[in-house]
Amino acid sequence: MTIRLPDAGGGLRTYEPRTEPLAVTPGTPLTSRIVFSAAHVVADPFADTSPDSPAAVDWDATLAFRRHLWSHGLGVAEAMDTAQRGMGLDWAGAAELIRRSAAEARAVGGRIACGVGTDQIAGGTLAGIRAAYEEQLAVVEEAGAQAIVMASRALTSAARGPEDYLETYGHLLRQAAEPVILHWLGPMFDPALEGYWGSSDLDAATETFLDVVAAHPDKVDGIKVSLLDARREVDLRRRLPRGVRCYTGDDFHYPELIAGDDQGFSHALLGVFDPLGPPAAEAVRVLDTGDTAGFRALLDPTVALSRHLFQAPTRFYKTGVVFLAWLAGHQSHFTMVGGLQSARSLPHLARAYELADGLGLFPDPKQAEERMRNLLSMYGVNQ
Repeated sequence: MTIRLPDAGGGLRTYEPRTEPLAVTPGTPLTSRIVFSAAHVVADPFADTSPDSPAAVDWDATLAFRRHLWSHGLGVAEAMDTAQRGMGLDWAGAAELIRRSAAEARAVGGRIACGVGTDQIAGGTLAGIRAAYEEQLAVVEEAGAQAIVMASRALTSAARGPEDYLETYGHLLRQAAEPVILHWLGPMFDPALEGYWGSSDLDAATETFLDVVAAHPDKVDGIKVSLLDARREVDLRRRLPRGVRCYTGDDFHYPELIAGDDQGFSHALLGVFDPLGPPAAEAVRVLDTGDTAGFRALLDPTVALSRHLFQAPTRFYKTGVVFLAWLAGHQSHFTMVGGLQSARSLPHLARAYELADGLGLFPDPKQAEERMRNLLSMYGVNQ
């Protein structure tokens, strides 16, 4: 049976959905790479909220999705931008998410790292920004999770130059109880972060970033780079102090970066490993055996879907991630905190469905097809 899908030109095309999913089951722990999936949150569709209300989260469905990721051997990167930090989920909601997910991780033996930012404040002085970071770091450490120090919109506004980044990060790293992951999120993911590390010149910004790491190598487990620039990431990881990891955040070039070269490789902390979790874990298990070609053969075909989800405006990739979670049966609805389900067009969602179905990502292809048909009907597309 075929389904008619809208295209970007305003017409309809015929697509024949697959009938069998990709055969992927939970397996042994990953050994050659540390792989985090930055996980989304599931909204409560029955909450009576407004655009100005705090996020209403379906905690049972949200935690169930994290158990799904852990069952495949993946780590969970919690309360990151994939979880709509700063785009629907405020700090109070993120703190609750961190506490609940960290407790769940302890219960099942799952790896977890959680975002530390400054989103409880809109701006202010450098002292206020340091205090905001410290408050969030305390919550993550008290929850027993590893900290991921995220880029700060407030610091972008307040910093006068590279020296303010060096001082702020140095202060925070000296206080961290355990080594943290430093996250450089590019402006394609959040336009408010333009000029991070004190310069819009990426070469100059890179030097400041590396200066922070070099000054505190014992407090930096690794860096997470989300610039969608594979060449720059490779250059960065080759210049890291011994023992400091590079976690790719490049949703366009992740297979080649994870595979690496004769001078090293990247671990992974990726939003696209939310929908791609099971096949990504399976691919890394192949890499664990030393079969790089087999790893690439499994993971390379997923890049077209990732590039589609992360196309500009890149920050709205979260809509496609949640859409695919709904089609895959991980949640009962396509609703997002802050109403972000409206951020992508119907043709965009239709193409995401087609690409994901072609990869066999849906455990129940028939259910995914029925849900796609229901969405199309809501938009007036009759089959």
